[in-house]
Amino acid sequence: MTPNITKADIGKELRDYTMITIAMVSYAIGWGIFLLPNNITTGGVAGVSSILFWATGIPVQASYFVINGALLAAALRILGWRFCVKTVFAVTVLTLSIGVVSSHYHAHLLADQPFMAAIIGAVFCGCGVGLGLSSNGSTGGTDIIAAIINKYRDVSLGRVILICDVVIISSSWLVLHDWEKVIYGYVVLYVTAFCIDQVVESARRSVQFFIISDKYQEIGERINREPHRGCTVVDAQGFYSGKDVKMLFVLAKRRQSDLIFRIINEVDPHAFVSQSAVIGVYGEGFDHFKVRTKKAKASE
Repeated sequence: MTPNITKADIGKELRDYTMITIAMVSYAIGWGIFLLPNNITTGGVAGVSSILFWATGIPVQASYFVINGALLAAALRILGWRFCVKTVFAVTVLTLSIGVVSSHYHAHLLADQPFMAAIIGAVFCGCGVGLGLSSNGSTGGTDIIAAIINKYRDVSLGRVILICDVVIISSSWLVLHDWEKVIYGYVVLYVTAFCIDQVVESARRSVQFFIISDKYQEIGERINREPHRGCTVVDAQGFYSGKDVKMLFVLAKRRQSDLIFRIINEVDPHAFVSQSAVIGVYGEGFDHFKVRTKKAKASE
């Protein structure tokens, strides 16, 4: 039986593909304009493609697309078709974008300031990767490996990519024979990992609300219906007045805070509301638990 597809589902998918497109263009700018012309290596398949380009002259977009095709075929079973479809889309957009950048943009920016080129290029690349991962896609390569590990373990995505890419950065010396460029590559790796974590974690940040109002039922129904968040009714008692009250406990994404405040203001402008940030929320509608089970430990 085919599941019902709602307008909300279509809107979410369109938003994801739009954000992935923006993310890949950002990555192409960082890689093709700031890093590649300055002989600075980045990590992942992009780094391998850069090394092949410097060594053999093979266009980076060609080797990038072929290597990612092989990795995606291997990852299909683990990550699922939805992740892989979006990653194929991301890889295709990045391949086309870097092809356009390489063919039509020949300016050599910051040729005499390689450190600044490394920093700016890494920021573009890191923000692109983080935005892509937040939209259920990736640039492929070590991002796929990181996504697989992050699916089962509560490990920082940036840290996984950092570890995987050290060998690739170091191997660029075999082609460039310049340790200074290798060091700039390490700078790119660190800044990229930092930007990835900042973008991904900002998308996952959640908030909690405690709402005390005589119109708690109407507020709860609106929150259930509009931002699609559950509410828990807690029996409470005012210490000074001794009056029994109903308190709503709500967990939501940070971006939904304005909508929840607007609902509360429309229903009961005199409601008492407390909002606070939370470190992590796990369960339906949020993140999944990433722990090692006894069965997994026994199999090792």
